Amino acid sequence: MKNLLDKTDLLPVELTLFDGESNPNTTATPGLSPEMRRYYGQYLIDLAQPELVHDQFGQKRNIPQGSGKTILFRQFDALAELTQPLTEGVTPDGQSLNVKTVESTVKQYGGYLTLSDVLELTAVDNNILQATKLIASQAGRTLDTITREILNAGTVVQYADGSVSSRSALTYTDAEHNHNLTVAAVKKAVRYLESQDARKIKGSFVGIIHPNVKFDLMSDPEWKRPHEYGDSRELYQGEIGELYGVRFVETSRAKVFKKAGASGADVYATLILGDDAYGVTEVENGGLQHIVKPLGSAGSADPLDQRSTVGWKALKTAEILVPQYIVRIETTATP
Repeated sequence: MKNLLDKTDLLPVELTLFDGESNPNTTATPGLSPEMRRYYGQYLIDLAQPELVHDQFGQKRNIPQGSGKTILFRQFDALAELTQPLTEGVTPDGQSLNVKTVESTVKQYGGYLTLSDVLELTAVDNNILQATKLIASQAGRTLDTITREILNAGTVVQYADGSVSSRSALTYTDAEHNHNLTVAAVKKAVRYLESQDARKIKGSFVGIIHPNVKFDLMSDPEWKRPHEYGDSRELYQGEIGELYGVRFVETSRAKVFKKAGASGADVYATLILGDDAYGVTEVENGGLQHIVKPLGSAGSADPLDQRSTVGWKALKTAEILVPQYIVRIETTATP
């Protein structure tokens, strides 16, 4: 079994000079060769990408350079059934494709670390590498959160197994009286998706689940761990198992509505997804870039060549395309 973790390339962009307004940490960055820039840039993307759990299952759209800031996600309507018999010897009229487009405008996000020249002279560690690790994690978490918040704003909500009708009614008192995630709740969500003719993703629906919620669901005898699949399917990033035709991906970054349930209980959102339910920009050509400004690059803004910077920026958007292909199951979890 292999992990689905694609490598991507950088999008060439015009870089902006460091403005000198920062909070220096401490180490200067020497000038980098093109080969080193590519290495560190790829390293940033490789480290950031595993954080993008919520992006894995969306319809991907690249952003070609020089093509503006608006992305078009496309949906094709199903063709109507043809219940009339053909007339012998007569060619029927052809059919037309009906394409709907959803427009979304990308926005830019980014951050950087400032390193001092003194640290360059005294540090033992490769500070570009260490700074890149930190900003890669920041970039991945930031971009993942943007998609997560959009997906969790979907309109199809199921409260536990349907036994309550609002988030504020969800409660956990003890093992016998709780609104945790159950097999019945998963089956009900699957039933809804199937009733909406939602297509499966590689043969299954996909669930994005929090570790605290996983604890309750994995104890069910119907739960299958990846090694029990009995086939050679590729695993998604973070995949932990399958239940009733839903392959679950675990992330501590799944949405939590803090103290939103009864008696201040935390409420956890588990997303059950069909194919083409939403769209995202890809990292490739979507603009995740590693930007290094060595000593001396700021000109008069850094007259004593005391500061260098290591940063990232990215263009990003996400959009729900078919609201009925996303079910958000809200539950409590065992403390």
